[in-house]
Amino acid sequence: MSAAMPLSRKVARQAVEWYLLEQSGQATPDDLAASAQWRARDPEHARAWSKVQQVGQTASLLPPDLAVPVLRRPQRRVAMQVLLALMAAPAAWLLARHEMLADYRSGVGERRDVSLPDGGTLVLNTDSAVDVAYGAAERLLTLRRGELLVQTRPDHAGSRPLIVATCHGRIRALGTRFIVRVDDDSSRVTVLEHAVEITPRAPSATVRTVAAGQQSRFDAKHANLPTPAPLQADAWASGMLAVQDMRLDAFAAELSRYRPGLLRVEPQAAGLRLSGAFQLDDTDAVLKSLVRMLPVDVLYRTPYWVTIAARKK
Repeated sequence: MSAAMPLSRKVARQAVEWYLLEQSGQATPDDLAASAQWRARDPEHARAWSKVQQVGQTASLLPPDLAVPVLRRPQRRVAMQVLLALMAAPAAWLLARHEMLADYRSGVGERRDVSLPDGGTLVLNTDSAVDVAYGAAERLLTLRRGELLVQTRPDHAGSRPLIVATCHGRIRALGTRFIVRVDDDSSRVTVLEHAVEITPRAPSATVRTVAAGQQSRFDAKHANLPTPAPLQADAWASGMLAVQDMRLDAFAAELSRYRPGLLRVEPQAAGLRLSGAFQLDDTDAVLKSLVRMLPVDVLYRTPYWVTIAARKK
C-alpha cells in the first residue's frame, strides 16, 4: 500500500491507543510485548505507529498537560483526538481544535444527555462531539464526530428549522426523533418518529425524505434510498447494544466503539451470527457472554488486546 494513502481511522485509533498506553507509564511488560506484536502483524500497523510517534513528538502543537497523558484521565480523550487529527493530515489540527472545543463531548464508552435551549434533548453516544448554535434563522447542531439521538421540540421563538449538520450534508427535522451517525466516508440517519430531509453538500444532489422506521446513508454527493431501520436502533441511548442475526466480526467492530484498545475476531469465527441485547456499561461481561452463546473463546493478551477465536474441538 502506498505511503501516500491515508490511514484508516480504525488503524490510526489502535496506534494511538497503544501509544498513549506506552506513554502513560502504566504499561506492563505484557502490554509492551502486545504493542510490539501488533506493530509487527501488518505493514499498515507499522506505518500507523511511525506516524503517531512523529505527531506525538510535535510537542509544540499539544497543550503542555497532554504531552504525557495519563491512562484513564479525562485529558487522555482529548489527547487521542488531537493525535488522530494530526495523523490524518497536516492541516487537521484545525479539526482537532474544533473537536476539543466542541460544546459537548463524550469519551469512549460514555453516553451524555444534553438539554437544548428550546426544550428538546439530545443524547451523545460513545466518542462523540457536537456544537449547538441557535440563531435567528435556524437551530443548528453540528455533529463533528460520533453519533447522537435528537428529540425535537416546537420552536417557541418562531419557525426556525432544526438542522443537524455533518461533514457530508445537512438533515432537517420535520417534527421528529432521529439518530445521526457520522463515519469516515458517509453519514447515516435513522428516523424513529415523523420524518427528516437529507441534503448532501453537493449543490446538484437530490434532497431525500426519510420517514419513521427508515434509515438512509449519504455522502457529500448522494443520499441512498431509504431502507427499513433495524429494530431497537436507539437501544444504545439506554446503554444497550441490540443486534439481530449479526455477523460476529461486525458485532465486534460495533462493540469496539465502546471500549479502549484492540478487539479482533479470528477469520474462523468471523462468520458466526448472533442476536440479543447486551449491556454496554460492561463490555468485558459482553465478551464473557459470547462464550456461552457461541463456540468461541475470548483471549485476553492484555486488557487492551482481546481476540475472539473459534473454540478448539
